[in-house]
Amino acid sequence: MVSEDTTREANANAVATEGQPPKRVRADAQRSTDALLTAAAEVFATSGVDAPVRQITAKAGVGAGTLYRHFPQRADLIAAVLRHEIDACADTAPSLTAQYEPAEALTKWLQRFAVFIATKRGLSAALHSGDPAYDSLPAYFEQRLMPILSALIDTAAKAGEIRSDVDADDVLIATRNLTLPAQEDSNGHTQRMIALLVDGMRYGATR
Repeated sequence: MVSEDTTREANANAVATEGQPPKRVRADAQRSTDALLTAAAEVFATSGVDAPVRQITAKAGVGAGTLYRHFPQRADLIAAVLRHEIDACADTAPSLTAQYEPAEALTKWLQRFAVFIATKRGLSAALHSGDPAYDSLPAYFEQRLMPILSALIDTAAKAGEIRSDVDADDVLIATRNLTLPAQEDSNGHTQRMIALLVDGMRYGATR
């Protein structure tokens, strides 16, 4: 199967050389990668990180050779899933700030962040295994998410919608502690608790 995939890739490169824009090949590859990461996140959430590869590839609609070409080791796939989930969480912030008032945007982003935390908890055993594939994840988390959370808090505070002494680290820890694993939260408990958390931040606000 690996040789077939290699042949297909060589053929695709040959077509690009004969006039096919290479960007299309890269876009196709990106779609396959995105499909794999989305499928893997869903499978890991329901079946754990040791789920058979065939579950992931069937959900993604790709072959096993494609998965192994992108992610030779399972740890590579798990780390990529986490980065993908971090990016997806970060990328929701601009649209939320454009659609909602600052405190409401903060609430909705924290609720989205809680979804990420629920996913991360399903991967916790693997992340604490000592595999070097995960070494860069804590720094990536900090660099991508903490500036966004801080900006959302600052914007809401400057608008007078929450108190001015709210600390981003405290909010992150509180949100993490309020978040139930996805399989234990069928009635939306986490989302309600986060709404209450932000309501508490409103106490003492200037508006």
